[in-house]
Parts: sequence; structure tokens; C-alpha cells
Amino acid sequence: MSKGKKIFLIIFGIVAVLVIGIVGVAAKLYFDVSNSMQQTYESVERDREDRLRENDVDLSQQDSFSVLLMGIDTGDLGRVEQGRSDTMMVATISPQDNQTTVVSIPRDTYVDIVGHGTTDKINHAYAFGGAAMSMNTVEKFLDIPIDHYVSLNMEGLKELVDAVGGIEVDNDLTFSKDGFDFTIGRTKLNGEQALAYSRMRYDDPNGDYGRQDRQRKMVEAIVKKVLSLDGVSQYQTILNAVENNMKTDMSFDDMRTLALNYRSAFQTIKQDQLQGEGFMQDGISYQRVSDEELNRVQSILKDQLDINN
Repeated sequence: MSKGKKIFLIIFGIVAVLVIGIVGVAAKLYFDVSNSMQQTYESVERDREDRLRENDVDLSQQDSFSVLLMGIDTGDLGRVEQGRSDTMMVATISPQDNQTTVVSIPRDTYVDIVGHGTTDKINHAYAFGGAAMSMNTVEKFLDIPIDHYVSLNMEGLKELVDAVGGIEVDNDLTFSKDGFDFTIGRTKLNGEQALAYSRMRYDDPNGDYGRQDRQRKMVEAIVKKVLSLDGVSQYQTILNAVENNMKTDMSFDDMRTLALNYRSAFQTIKQDQLQGEGFMQDGISYQRVSDEELNRVQSILKDQLDINN
């Protein structure tokens, strides 16, 4: 065999080994993600007459869509019951606008609970009927289709923040919570700190609205970190964090489509807050949203979803 052929075979062998190794890693990543997403998948049974869309949104066509994000007050501090959705946000994802809009809904918002026949705090919908009742209630309240949901409990939030190596937020208030001190300025949070940061409201002059603002900052920080190279390199830890603490009606194929076709829409995240006014009824505190404020937020979300007002 000539020297040239030997060199060619050596180089070919090295390239072949590298290709096989890369394919092997890619295959492992694919199956790991697939297995984890199967554990988080939980479909919802919703009557078609309760929904605004006649047909389900087609993610393969890069249609704009909405997701109800819920933080459930279980999974930590010994809480194992059904729980309530103490954090509620609606995210509209528009690949056409290359933007995601996240709107917080006050958990004490006084609304009709669809399917329960009562008027109550909006976060009670989850306690009464899980994700389906929450989606139907928010859909009727905001007059926009709610296409999917993602719920994450407190333990999942803590583990997810640790999985991405911590997050950084711009903090505008000095306070202490659960043994941690938070100062004004750029603040790095680990999982335990993030949980405390997201839960404080009594020492905030804006009350629950201040807490919702901090929660939106955390969502944005987590999304950006997961999309970064650090997040990808720590994918297995991220999967471990979410597979036991997250539930969603989006399948693995849906998630794969989002990763491939919707990435640009997550680069710009616009945040907003649905504002209400407090009132007391039967000794219980609620938030009532005015028609003007409700119309303002509905207009923003409908524009993102390309729905005619």
C-alpha cells in the first residue's frame, strides 16, 4: 500500500470515528429529550363548544399560538395536594413578528369559572378542574384562544434554575425572604433564591403586582438561559428538572417543531401586566379588571395572534 493511501485511510478513519461519535451523541440527546417529554405530556379534555378555535393550531405551518403558563403552589414545603395556579401568565408566540408577549394575570382576578358555575378567583379554576378548566376560564375571560398549557410546580422552578446554572435578573427592590437578602441591581439567583424571589409579595409596595413583575423577569431569564449554549450543554440536568415537575399538552413533536421553527420568536420577549382594582366581598379580597384595561390587553394579544378585533 502506498504512503498516500495509508494517510488517506488514517484520515478517513478519524473522520468516520468523529461522525459516528457525533451521531451517537445526537441520537442519545434525541431519545433523552423524547423520553422526558413523554413523562411531562398530559393531554386535556376540552369540549369544542368551550373553545374559540374551530381547529387546532398547526405548529408545522408556523402559526401564531398561545400558551397558558401556570406556576402551581405544590411540590415544595411539603405540599402535595392538587394546588392552585398562583402564577398565571399567557404567552403569545408569533414567528411572523419574531416576538413573544407575556401577560401576567393577577391570581385574585374575579372571573366566571367556566365549567364550575361559580364566580371566583381565577387561580381557583385549577383547583376545581385542573388545566382544562383553567384554559377554558382564561380563554373566555381574555376572549382569545388558549392553544396549549405548561404547568410547573415550585420544586420544578427551583431545580430548573439550578439546572441552567442560575439566572440573572434586574432587581429594583431591597427585601429579605426565606433567609435570603436581595439588593437593588443585577442579581444572580440559584434555585432556592429564585423560589424565594418569586414568592415575596407582602413587603412589596406593589403587592402581588410586584411579585408578578419579578416572576415575568424570571421567565424571561430562564428562557434566554435555556436557549443559550450553557443551557444546551446542560440538557440532561434540565430534562431531569422538568420531567417530574412539569406538565404540558404539547407533545415531543410539538416541542421539536418549536425548537426548529420558532426560535426567533423567543429572542424578543415583551412583558405586560393585566391591572385590576382590589375589592372585598364576604371578607375575601379580589381583583376586578375594568372593561378598558381588559380591552387593552385583549387587543395586544389578538394582534399577536393575528385575530381581528
